[in-house]
Amino acid sequence: MLVQSSIVFESMEEIYERVFRELRPTLAIPGVSVRFHRFTNLTSNIRLVQGQLRVKLSDLLESAPEPVQESLAYILLSKLFRQQPPKPMVEVYRQYLSRQDVRGQLNTVRQERGKKLLAPAAGHHFDLDELFDRINTRYFDGLIEKPKLGWSMQRSRTILGHYDASHHAIAISRILDQAGMPLFVVEYVLYHEILHIKHPVEHKGPNRRIHTKSFQKEEKLFAQYAEAKDYLKKGIR
Repeated sequence: MLVQSSIVFESMEEIYERVFRELRPTLAIPGVSVRFHRFTNLTSNIRLVQGQLRVKLSDLLESAPEPVQESLAYILLSKLFRQQPPKPMVEVYRQYLSRQDVRGQLNTVRQERGKKLLAPAAGHHFDLDELFDRINTRYFDGLIEKPKLGWSMQRSRTILGHYDASHHAIAISRILDQAGMPLFVVEYVLYHEILHIKHPVEHKGPNRRIHTKSFQKEEKLFAQYAEAKDYLKKGIR
């Protein structure tokens, strides 16, 4: 498929109409509405409702160059039509998102608009503040800046821990805060999230590496690494 470059001075609606026409030349072009919203993330979605194509984009994308807007139109409309978007368009969009200034702006907006909801660090069976201090002293010589710590609001079995760099906060799934849970399992999950503070995500062009080689190497230094991994593989009830 031949991919056109975006035409100068096109409105957002015109971009989506043109891309719609290219992807579905036999269909009548619906009415198009493109609106920017104050989302916390680079949220984008598209819906076809009663003959109206409704596109909602993060206001962080409002100043994006036209080629980026065009590439996102291909991505969203391809998703709507349940087909793979053109690879060149995906690459253009990914490269834009990987730009340092864009990542910096997104991080700032997350801090300003986002709310990190956490239950207190002192749980029913484990105190995350105490565990952090112990782990920080034992493995990091006390050099890790203490983040906001808390138990998650939901009892997730799939996401046991999460480090939010925008808010410098660590959430641990409250499913681990139960009687009979081995202490070393909770410590390992918390240790893993602390490593995300020490080893931030690496960006190389459009590629992101969350668990870097140095991260993986240091993760294995946890005293009961093998036992914790084996325990978690069996699943948590």
